[in-house]
Amino acid sequence: MLELCVNRRWTVIGVTILLFVLAIAGMGKVPKQFFPNSTRLELNVELRLPEGASLAAIDAETKRLEAWLDRDNAEFDEHEHYIAYIGTGSPRYYLGLDQQLPASNVSQVVIVTRSVAAREALRGRLIKRFENDESGVRGNIARIENGPPVGYPVQYRVSGEDIATLRRIAGEIAGVMRGNPDLSNINFDWSELSKAVEIEIDQDKARLLGVSGQELAALLNMSLNGYTVTSFREGQKTIDVVLRGDRQERAHLSALPDLAVPTRSGKSVPLNQIARLKYSFEPGLIWRRDRLPTITVRGSLYGTTQPASVVAALQPQIDRIIGELPPGYRIATGGSVEESAKGSGSVMAGIPIFVLVVVTVLMIQLQSVSRVVMVLLTAPLGIIGIALFLLLFNKPFGFMALLGTIALFGMIMRNSVILVDQIEQDLAAGIGRHDAIIESTVRRFRPIVLTALAAVLAMVPLSRNDFFGPMAVAIMGGLIVATALTLLFLPALYAAWYKVKGSN
Repeated sequence: MLELCVNRRWTVIGVTILLFVLAIAGMGKVPKQFFPNSTRLELNVELRLPEGASLAAIDAETKRLEAWLDRDNAEFDEHEHYIAYIGTGSPRYYLGLDQQLPASNVSQVVIVTRSVAAREALRGRLIKRFENDESGVRGNIARIENGPPVGYPVQYRVSGEDIATLRRIAGEIAGVMRGNPDLSNINFDWSELSKAVEIEIDQDKARLLGVSGQELAALLNMSLNGYTVTSFREGQKTIDVVLRGDRQERAHLSALPDLAVPTRSGKSVPLNQIARLKYSFEPGLIWRRDRLPTITVRGSLYGTTQPASVVAALQPQIDRIIGELPPGYRIATGGSVEESAKGSGSVMAGIPIFVLVVVTVLMIQLQSVSRVVMVLLTAPLGIIGIALFLLLFNKPFGFMALLGTIALFGMIMRNSVILVDQIEQDLAAGIGRHDAIIESTVRRFRPIVLTALAAVLAMVPLSRNDFFGPMAVAIMGGLIVATALTLLFLPALYAAWYKVKGSN
């Protein structure tokens, strides 16, 4: 076979180049992923009501979920325990946790399941529950993430000055996202208007009664929110004593016009005697990025489709919206795609140093520019096996697979250095160049194959792991194919490079 490859060297080189081109095209079909899913057993369920909802309302929704979990566990026995946080997210019990900031309309339930299979089964039932829920609460069911916290995997940020224009553009993007069957739970980080009560003071009546706007504001704040008048010390604890209106007065806006406002004469008058109440809507929350109001449109991926594939499918429609943006507005892609680009960029930043060190070591070892170039040309052959095995085993190419690919290049070049160095030793011993190519390859066949096989077998236990699986499959496929091609392609390339004639 080696004789055939050396004699038909250009055919071998051409076929190898064709396989490499096909592998590059095949990599475009491989799903892209940031980090694999974690194997931790927790599920985080975020509950969110419309902006402006009270703590009592989100507490009631959380208790409904707790009752559902108790009934579900009585039937399936899949979780050990859970804990709910009302008005905030859970503390950072895991470094990669996507923490939720305190808000009156938010709660988070952390569920600890009994196994990964139980986690996935419970997750599926929770997804169906919130899809069919008509109460108005939005539920986001998330596993623990590996790597930097991302939250919603698919996100688009819309930035600009005018809030009404932002809402319109964000609504168009949300419509595009809802048209994708893989996305669900499309929502905004802020956009909803909160109910508000505006109090317009009749300044003439207020002056006649001796009531100032500042005094009225302090009274309303004390009545509705409470005012700390003193503190009570019990041992090492200090307990605030808060003065505020009774529950009936605070819970019903209909009682607000009758709020007794003290005057300087010592008597009280109803609030509606000196002020008029107007009911309106206003932004309850405005997030800013680079000092510009920014709405993030986001969606959940509950299937097996990767975020990069969804973003690529949506890109033509998003580009159309970008082309119609008014001046001063912009749309940026966030979520897993953005974080993946940051992670890959940090790795790629070290590639020039990596290449410099590798070339320096090869020059010291081989002491020939032509031989160094031949060794470097064999490194990309691993991409052929990577593309083949990732497609064959349906594994995504993500951050871990990228690290495996970089390590794989070193393994392939090691095999090439062994083979080239053996050829040079045979030439120094007086063997003809043609025979040296054949005999060196045959002589080094067993150690090269055995070392490659040892590395491949070492990856087999990791190939079924959720976190290391893509990296293991990339190394296994790349090393198997690259080792075979190195033993066939490198002799043909060497013969073509030095224009080796026939035997002797």
